[in-house]
Amino acid sequence: MSSSQQYLSQITANDRDYRIYSLDKIGDARVKRLPHSLKILLENQLRHLGGGAVTSADIDAFCQWVDQPSSGKDINFSPARVLMQDFTGVPAIVDLAAMRQAVSDAGGDVSVISPQVPVDLVIDHSVSVDHFASGQAFEQNVELEMTRNRERYRFLKWGQSAFDNFSVVPPGTGICHQVNLEYLGRVVFSRQDADGNWLAYPDTLVGTDSHTPMINGLGVLGWGVGGIEAEAALLGQPYSMLLPEVVGFEFRGRLNEGVTATDLVLTVVEMLRKHGVVGKFVEFHGPGLAHLTVADRATIANMAPEYGATCGYFPVDEATLRYLELTGRDPEVLALTETYCKAQGLWRDDSADTVFSSRLSLDLATVEPSLAGPSRPQDRAPLSGVKAIMHQAIAKQGKRVDEAMPVPEMGFELPQGAVAIAAITSCTNTSNPDVMIAAGLMARKARARGLTVKPWVKTSLAPGSKVVSDYFADSGLQADLDALGFNLVGYGCTTCIGNSGPLPLPIEDAISQHDGVVSAVLSGNRNFEGRIHNLVRCSWLASPPLVVAYALAGTTCIDLNSEPLATDANGDAVYLKDLWPSQREIEQLRTAIGGDMFRRAYSGLFEGTGAWKKLAVETSPSYQWEDDSTYIRCPSFFRNLGEPLQALPTIRGARPLALLGDSVTTDHISPAGRIEPDSPAGQYLQQQGVQPKDFNSYGSRRGNHEVMMRGTFANVRLRNQMASREGGYTTHQPSGEEMSIFDAAMRYQQEGTPLVILAGSQYGTGSSRDWAAKGTLLLGVKAVVAESFERIHRSNLIGMGVLPIQLDADHKLAALALDGSELVDIEPVDAELNPRARVNIALTRSDGSRVELGAVIRIDTANELE
Repeated sequence: MSSSQQYLSQITANDRDYRIYSLDKIGDARVKRLPHSLKILLENQLRHLGGGAVTSADIDAFCQWVDQPSSGKDINFSPARVLMQDFTGVPAIVDLAAMRQAVSDAGGDVSVISPQVPVDLVIDHSVSVDHFASGQAFEQNVELEMTRNRERYRFLKWGQSAFDNFSVVPPGTGICHQVNLEYLGRVVFSRQDADGNWLAYPDTLVGTDSHTPMINGLGVLGWGVGGIEAEAALLGQPYSMLLPEVVGFEFRGRLNEGVTATDLVLTVVEMLRKHGVVGKFVEFHGPGLAHLTVADRATIANMAPEYGATCGYFPVDEATLRYLELTGRDPEVLALTETYCKAQGLWRDDSADTVFSSRLSLDLATVEPSLAGPSRPQDRAPLSGVKAIMHQAIAKQGKRVDEAMPVPEMGFELPQGAVAIAAITSCTNTSNPDVMIAAGLMARKARARGLTVKPWVKTSLAPGSKVVSDYFADSGLQADLDALGFNLVGYGCTTCIGNSGPLPLPIEDAISQHDGVVSAVLSGNRNFEGRIHNLVRCSWLASPPLVVAYALAGTTCIDLNSEPLATDANGDAVYLKDLWPSQREIEQLRTAIGGDMFRRAYSGLFEGTGAWKKLAVETSPSYQWEDDSTYIRCPSFFRNLGEPLQALPTIRGARPLALLGDSVTTDHISPAGRIEPDSPAGQYLQQQGVQPKDFNSYGSRRGNHEVMMRGTFANVRLRNQMASREGGYTTHQPSGEEMSIFDAAMRYQQEGTPLVILAGSQYGTGSSRDWAAKGTLLLGVKAVVAESFERIHRSNLIGMGVLPIQLDADHKLAALALDGSELVDIEPVDAELNPRARVNIALTRSDGSRVELGAVIRIDTANELE
């Protein structure tokens, strides 16, 4: 008997016997007290025991965790599948194609490079809101998307034919996380083994998008990883991690009338950011869950990266089964899910004596309508507080609230604090029928009062799945939204990822000429500086009905609690409360949503539109690289890899390429949106014969390392303390010349000078984009020295061979009064290669004085070291 077979047991569901790896057979009472999320990890260990990656000591570590629930042993996790989207997925598949090229060049069998676990890639990040507020907007945007991204899409279609276990969901279908929640997610997998026996086990995954934890709302354990880690996982390598701390978050009571799941998640983000959950699991529990639907839970789980956690897990219960039925899953799936989860102790039980590393509690009745902004998801503001924050932002820019920006071509003046973009967007909220129906009802009531959106507001509706369009059409709500300009613009991430498209040119000119402060209000999950639109300084996260409200008001310099948002045709003031729908009104329309609607929307999921079907691709096992391509280039990462390090390197005479503050996001490091014509990337594309109108976005160009290395640290809102202006600039040392970060990096490379990045706390928050690490490497950066790191970006840096070095807690860069002219030496304390090895850092100022700092290399596990 192999070591794993001793844990086999049997359950019966749907008149079929299933083998399971039973947690009860461990024979330790402590297992019952583990959080549900760790029980799923433990089952994963049992199933892979004896294969070399898992030992009996790993099983014991879970039992010991109950006695000391802290981050501990290095374990290996083997996910059942991998989820990708096109922005992060294209570079990962490019890497696989490059690996095949390397194998082919060596005369080997290229078929050995293929996913070993199932991979679903959903194309959702590329559609841009170029056209809006018209009945033709959707078709026009789709046509542009196919034209701009034809080469990328041909590459992905080649990959679908060349690789095993690799499926592509074509563009125009939905957002990966919503598709995952509504269709792909299984909760419990079943398959036959070589002997014909049926095996049941939990659905688990990793994804190349940081919002992968949305599936946690369905009781499926998964989280976002960097593209490099995802490549390893899909090639069959276990994911290395430390057995995590698990923060228990209790919900009590229920939400009040008029309070949405969006308001709740913004409150949760604020609480957990203050608590500190980076690198930890969060598990939600308590009697309040009985009043939260899976759609509500998914909204909260989706924003796990915003509160910093690895995942935000909700256990399986009756609500899970109701959602599986609602979304058209087969009855057999529901029966197996219930039977398996109850047998394994994975069914929600509020009376269980579960152990957590720490605990928080929230009475749902205390949650109030809120937004988050103007540039971080954790900065929650009550509805009444937005006006004051906007006044401060306007004053900070040296403007007056009453200082308007004339737009003579369009016949109006743009006020400071104007809402330039109002977008119902993102899987975070469009997956939740309650808030979407609320937005539609808001539009219906506004239309009945004769209200219109202010003429300077760019409105858009981009659902995460076609199901939304079906229930909007059936209820007539789409006509009401259309009347306000919230026409369908696409099925994809759009504004939330920064694909908001251009503003009308006269409005862009007015904002630029007056250096004005305008806002975006979006139902998304991220509002980092420079992400939504280069000219938008303040971005606010809000529920879909509040997006409609602010579009009607046309300004964020308003207290929607007490001030009228508009005047109707009779001259009467209209307040938010006059338009806000009741929960009863929402529920009456929600009852029309059912399984047939989901089955219809997801039939033919992988077929795509006529334009997708017409894409001609070669079926060769190796990709035929095009030397003149500006989208897909064979990367340089697999050339001249050299020998593995035998000892930690010493870095001497390094120069800081950038000196940065706190909360530097991966959007700051590797922007996804618009490419400016005068930027290094824009200049490169023009040299290749690409006109600015055809630049597309940084996200769409991630298959071309030449563009992406030039786009590293190119965010227009980056504040490098070594430059006199915002944006991707620095000062070359010792010449003192100010130039682009890319140009400086290339000059340092010619001079043979190693580079470092110096930064404050929470370095690398936000998206999982691996190009934030790849670009850093290609610029010649050897190490990033920061006060703390976010989980995914730290892993990506390791994957690219850039040392993530964390200063000791008593060292704060701001207190050192650095100016970037310092020389940096990094010396290992112990030359041996060990996780969390210590280093000494010496900073030599231009006057010859020295500052010495203690630090640790944040390579936390043996697998990361390898």
